[in-house]
Amino acid sequence: MASTINIISEKCVGCQMCAKSCPFSAISMVERPEHPKKLMLAKIDLNKCTYCGICNQTCKFNAIEIKLDTLATSIDKSLYKGVWIYAEQRHGVIHKVSYELLNKGKHLAKELGTTVGVVLIGDNIKAKAQEFINRGADKVYVCDDPILLEFQDEPYVSVFSQLIEKEKPEIILIGATDIGRSFAPRIAAKIKTGLTADCISLEIDPQTRNLKQTRPAFGGNIMASIVTPQHRPQMSTVRHKVFKEAKLEEGKIGEIVDFKVDVKTIINRTKFLGFVKDESTSIDISDADIIVAGGRGVGSVEGFNLLKELADLLGGAIGASRAAIDAGWIPYSHQIGQTGKAVSPKVYIACGISGHIQHTIGINADIIIAINKDPSCTMMKTATYALEGDMHEIILNIIREIKSCRCG
Repeated sequence: MASTINIISEKCVGCQMCAKSCPFSAISMVERPEHPKKLMLAKIDLNKCTYCGICNQTCKFNAIEIKLDTLATSIDKSLYKGVWIYAEQRHGVIHKVSYELLNKGKHLAKELGTTVGVVLIGDNIKAKAQEFINRGADKVYVCDDPILLEFQDEPYVSVFSQLIEKEKPEIILIGATDIGRSFAPRIAAKIKTGLTADCISLEIDPQTRNLKQTRPAFGGNIMASIVTPQHRPQMSTVRHKVFKEAKLEEGKIGEIVDFKVDVKTIINRTKFLGFVKDESTSIDISDADIIVAGGRGVGSVEGFNLLKELADLLGGAIGASRAAIDAGWIPYSHQIGQTGKAVSPKVYIACGISGHIQHTIGINADIIIAINKDPSCTMMKTATYALEGDMHEIILNIIREIKSCRCG
């Protein structure tokens, strides 16, 4: 049965509290002239409603009735055990977010009194399994097959879903990377469970065993804690550098499980043509200690060439705001913020960036140096050091000073 939501007209008094509380503007008030007191009646737009239940909790008159999909109540949550980490890899190189999630996964598993497992998918990838055990994993599931040589959504989703249905983990954590953001929603949809994206905090409710998944909402203006109370597994994608990496200790003992991939069940509607490496930078901004980032104020591709010269002199990486990406001045792989990458450098140099929350939410820096003509912009006000003036002139002077010091 599908989920339903109804207004009980006999109980509704037209107070409008439900309409004011709805975060999706799915409730409006309509007249009902037939009512003895001419009270208004709440009306729900089912095209906007997400069945979140806020209106039901707000209504003091019990005038809103919600019935959720009965599929949720048919799941035996006691069958689901263990915390799983997806070990993201490309061409045999493990993404560091996997080790960060393993560290957090160990803590969550300890609170739940269960084990922590790692899922490793690829071709000729089994040799990477022992490192996860040495970092604290109790079990590593290896899905190894030539069809999985290159990451493609459909084959990887099919294999991971088969493994989930067989083993039934309670929690699954995936990095909020380009791969994870594409991969995780497809898995959640296939196994019919919930997914919370771009989490920055994870905690266990000891009474319910629900995973409290905290993520920025409404442009980063609030932090929302989300739970999946009825479905299992509970799934989250988590930002890079939110947690510390699990420590490597040689000689640890764990179990490596070979999961036989049923390739006959895999339907792949895409063809892999080739892998083109991003050559625009030698340092990934997610791992950089120094980042020189540019925004709309940089003004052109040539402006970013100037920033790159400074970044190279400092041994840093180039970052950008969405405005610069949309203008085509620099590739998307350099984007920082809500729709880009999260970074944690020691020094962040913001050039011509106004500092909208959608950008700054992705920055966790020890020192922020802002360079801008506008002293009143958010980035200048929040920076550790603010340099007011023409960005190009200031950067050129900094470059000259660095070069003169090195020559001297």
